[in-house]
This record gives sequence, structure tokens and C-alpha cells, in this order.
Amino acid sequence: MASKPLSREQAAQRLETLRRELHLHAHRYHVLDDPLITDAEYDQLFRELVDLESAFPDLVTPDSPSHRVGGAVLDAFQQVRHKKPLLSLDNIFNEEELQDFATRIRKALPDKPAFMAEPKLDGLAVELVYEQGVFTSGSTRGDGLVGEDITAQLKTVAGIPLKLHGPAAALPELQVRGEVFLRRKGFAELNRKRLAAGEQPFANCRNAAAGSLRQLDPAVTASRPLSFFVYGAGNPEAMQVDSQSRLLQALGECGFPVNPLITLCKSEDEVVAQYRKLQELRPGLDYDIDGMVVKVDTLSQQEILGATSHAPRWAVAWKFPPSQARTSVEAVEFQVGRTGVITPVATLTPISIDGVVVRKATLHNQDWMERLDIRLGDTVLVQRAGDVIPEVVKVILENREDSAEALHFPEACPVCGQALQRRADEVAVRCVNPDCGGQLVRRLIHFAGKSGLDIVGLGKKQVAALVNAGLVADAPDFFQLEASALAALDGWGEKSAAKVLAAIEQRREVELSRFLMALGIRHVGEVTAELLAAHFSSLESLQAATLDELLALDGIGEEVASSVQEFFHRPATQSLLERFTAAGLRIRPVQQAKTQARADALQGRVFLFTGTLSSLSRDAAKQAVKAAGAQVASSISKRVTDLVAGAKPGSKLVEAERLGLTILDEAAFLKLMQEVQHGK
Repeated sequence: MASKPLSREQAAQRLETLRRELHLHAHRYHVLDDPLITDAEYDQLFRELVDLESAFPDLVTPDSPSHRVGGAVLDAFQQVRHKKPLLSLDNIFNEEELQDFATRIRKALPDKPAFMAEPKLDGLAVELVYEQGVFTSGSTRGDGLVGEDITAQLKTVAGIPLKLHGPAAALPELQVRGEVFLRRKGFAELNRKRLAAGEQPFANCRNAAAGSLRQLDPAVTASRPLSFFVYGAGNPEAMQVDSQSRLLQALGECGFPVNPLITLCKSEDEVVAQYRKLQELRPGLDYDIDGMVVKVDTLSQQEILGATSHAPRWAVAWKFPPSQARTSVEAVEFQVGRTGVITPVATLTPISIDGVVVRKATLHNQDWMERLDIRLGDTVLVQRAGDVIPEVVKVILENREDSAEALHFPEACPVCGQALQRRADEVAVRCVNPDCGGQLVRRLIHFAGKSGLDIVGLGKKQVAALVNAGLVADAPDFFQLEASALAALDGWGEKSAAKVLAAIEQRREVELSRFLMALGIRHVGEVTAELLAAHFSSLESLQAATLDELLALDGIGEEVASSVQEFFHRPATQSLLERFTAAGLRIRPVQQAKTQARADALQGRVFLFTGTLSSLSRDAAKQAVKAAGAQVASSISKRVTDLVAGAKPGSKLVEAERLGLTILDEAAFLKLMQEVQHGK
């Protein structure tokens, strides 16, 4: 006899019980590897949950285990700006470089540091945001500043908890960072199914993991056996811990999977021993690692060491020796980059290295090529530098034919024919013709691509087609394209043309930092562009900046400052910017603090900001106090003197009150800056 249907109240109570039990069993299975029930029993509970949610869709919660199977198909990924940049890591490759790193660390710190040694997974870095213990959003690392919103996809990854337990469940916000990856067994099974379905297999585990997370249909992601390990937090102070080791322990207690091979090392010798141990363990692991991350353990010491514009000074990635293989050289071509640099590239007889088919490898530059004395038909040793970029590292001279002819670096540009130049202080050989077609196409690809304005629908092939058709001769031309001309291109049509024009229209107003990145100024990457935009606030102010003003910025060196000033003083740049204006492009200025402070007014004070400020941006507020001689901290510590608390301040406020720090709300902060401005 059929059971009596549940009332809404009964369904709500039963759903709460099911969610709690399913979260518990998922944690026991995926994190602790110690299940309490069989797979069949879990499936039965899960089916009951799904059936009840289907009958009462208004009772579905954000942390429901049903999200593991995927949700609605997305039209496209939205962009997410990280509250704190996800910086990259500087690489080291041997014990000598480790000792150099440790020596620099010891000189900067009052106390001897300990180090955390963590396996460096070959997966995809992501950030997960939890509010009151519930997973609310997730994104890719992206460029470190802006990533893609893949919340729906990440909810399908079994190792990622949808709801935290313990003290973390009460935190206003927790920004968790970790790596999504595929285990080798899961990777092999995934490729077996793809081959059976007549699909192209993935080249390696990392590509498979990244491709799985970037599926617009979360159900496809859910069908992939993805795993997750946590490695840190964007706001570790929220966990009220004082070290990386305790942070990982606390995150494990919240429900996150923590790699069991992480090790606390008290000396460099212990770091070296752990590196050698991981090298020995590497072949037997069921997932790929390409090195070991070494971090200063104590968070307060990390804060003292700080970061450069692209990487923390308190951590490095000690990479494993790259994998190598032998193959032969079929041809060498000379590519022209967007800044005019000529790069020799070898076309190889295809060879597989660590599951990746390599067909081309860089020869880097003229010196590298001539040192190798490479010739057509040579047998060469190829390695994936850092397990990523293929490069030719050696010619096997014993296999060389007597008839092999030497290759020579060109004296003229292979695209425009103009004589190449090389500065005395550089290894790069350049084409300095600003009208060179080879540079033009690559500049335009960069401008429209993800590192530039990120115009959806304008990839390498599309940009090249626009140039070949004579529709685009320089970047401002993108904003004057017409639907009829685009629709007439081979393979486009009216629908494709409309989508591209709509994407261009969305970029007609652009942030200053993104525009600076899109311009492709030499030595200006994402973080540097953000620094310049935050300090100068408008394109006009940056154009007028002197060399001394540029050098005064923390994180801007002589090479970068000279490159920026030289770029904006070129007549061609002035003409380009005028054409952007005429084409209707609008550069959105950065809102800055309306105060000009004396350089020593806040000398000796250290400010920490938390929560949201309504009258100015966080960057603008930081610049204002720095201009008045103060320092800015990234986390709570005894050296902080003032906490500026905006809306939703979180745990930093509680800790500041406990330490007895000066606490300023937004009104008090603005009043302080007005007093500084007037010399009070």
C-alpha cells in the first residue's frame, strides 16, 4: 500500500534530516575515506531527497546535495573579481635556489621561520566563498584578479563541501582556495568513455580537469570524476589561526579535503628531504604533481615579507625536473610577437611527453639557437619546461647527418622585411617597424583576448579573419565594425555577427586597468595595470605622470616605469588614443579619495581595512593613507594600529576589539582624512 504523502511541514523536516545525513556521509566517503554506509544506501537517501525536492521545489536550499548532479545550462560565464588577488608563485629548480630563497627570508625576519612543504598539484586553482558556512559562489583563478564564475560546476565536485561544520559555519565570509584535479584512474576511465563515444581523448589530467569545470552544462561537469584539495584561504584571519599549518588543520576540521602529504619543516634541510621524498612518491601517487610548494608557515611573518606585483615573497614553487623525450626537427620558423620579438620555433616529429603530444618547441632566442647549433633533421632532446612549455634543450650530435645544413637567424623581419635590431642589454631580437603585419595581428589578438578586453567571439581565428578582410587595421576599428560586413565573412552569418557586435558593445565602456592591460604596454601585466589605475585614477593623469612619480609607486621598478613613460610619449600612442575616443570607447576612471595628505601626517600608523566602503573604493582608501605616510596591512596582527571597518566587517573587527586597536567606521575615517588634508 502506498505511503501517505507528506505535508509541507513534514517534508521540510525530512529534507533537513536528509541533507544533514548526506553531508555527513559525503564527508566520510570523500574526505575521511571512511564510509559508514554502502553506496546503495547512500543512493537510496539521495533519491529520496531528489523526489522530495521535486515535490516541494520551494524547499530546495543552496547547500542541498542535489546540486551535485548539476543545474541549468548556462549561457556564458560571468566574471568575478577576487577580493584579494590570487597571486602566482615564483619558481625554483634546485637546492641552491632554495638556499637563496631561505637566506632572503631569514634576513627580512626577526625570528627563524618554519616552512610548510605541500605537493604542487597539476590541476586548476579555484576560489570558494562561504557565507555563514554555506557555499555561495566559486570561481577560477583567471588572471589572478578576475576569474570566471563556475559556482554551478563546482557544486558538482564531490570533495567540495556545500555546508561547513564547526566554528566556520558561523563565519560571515570565508574565502577558500584549492585545486580541482582528476585522479589518474578517473582520467583513464574518462578517456576510455570518450574514445568509445568517438570523441577526442584529453591530452592530460590538467586539461581534462580544466575542461570539465568550464562546461556550460553543470551536468557534464557532474559526470566527470573530479577531486579537490584545499591549500589556503584568501582571508585566513577569519579562521583565527596564526600559521599555514594550523589553517590547513582548521580547514580540514571544517570539512575540506587536505592533502595528507603536507609537512611542517623546521629547517631548509627538512624541506630538501621532503622534496626528495615527494620525488620518490610521485610515480606511485594516483594524481599528478609537478613540484612542491614551500611556504613560510607563520602568517605574521608572511605579512612582514609581503609580495611583489605578481607573487608572494614568502612562498616559492620548487618544480620537479622536467620530463624529456627525443625526437627530430622537421623545420624551424621565426615568429613575430606583438612587441616585435622574433622567436625561433622548431616543428618536430610528434612525440608524447607525460601524455601530451608535442609538435612544436621553442628555441627561445638567437643566442639559444646558435648555442645549440641546431639543423634540419637533427635529433633533439625536448622537455616540457615546468611541465608546461615545450623547449629544445639539446642536440644529439652523434645522430647528425654529415649533410645537415646550418640554420641562420634572419637579419630581416620574416613578415615585413625590415632590418631586425637587438639592443646591447637584451637577448631579444626585434622588428621595430610599428606597421609590421606580424605584430599587428598578435597585438589585436591580445587586445580582444582574455588578457585584454575579453571580447566574446573574437578569438585568434576571428581576429585574423577580420585583418585579412581589411575590416580591422588597428584596435579602434573593432568599435566601428558593421553587421553587414561581418555577416558577409566566410563562416559568420547574421547571428554570429550580431553576437560579436553585442560583445563589443559591452566593452565600449571599460575599466582603466583592463584598458591598460589590453594596450599591451611592455612589462605591464595584470597586477601592474591595477597598481597604475588605482594610483593615477584616470588615463589623463597616467599620461602626464613623470618618471619620478611612476618610480614612487611600490612595485614599479625602473624598467616598468621607463616602458610606461616611453609608451605614452610616442606620437603613435597619442594618435591611437584619439582614435579610441573618436570610435566611442569610454575609459571608466577609478574613484579616488578626495584628500591630498601630507606625506608624514600618518607616519608610524598601520591601517587594516575590512568590510565595504560606500563613498570610495578600498584601493582608493589604501592609497590615501599611504600618501599620508601610513602603512597598510593585509591581516590582523599586533603591528596594526587602526582598523577601518565598513559594512559587513567580519571577524577582523572582533579580533581588533580584542586587541584594543583603534577602530574607525567610514565616517570617522573620512573625517580623519579631512583633518590630514587640512593639516590638523
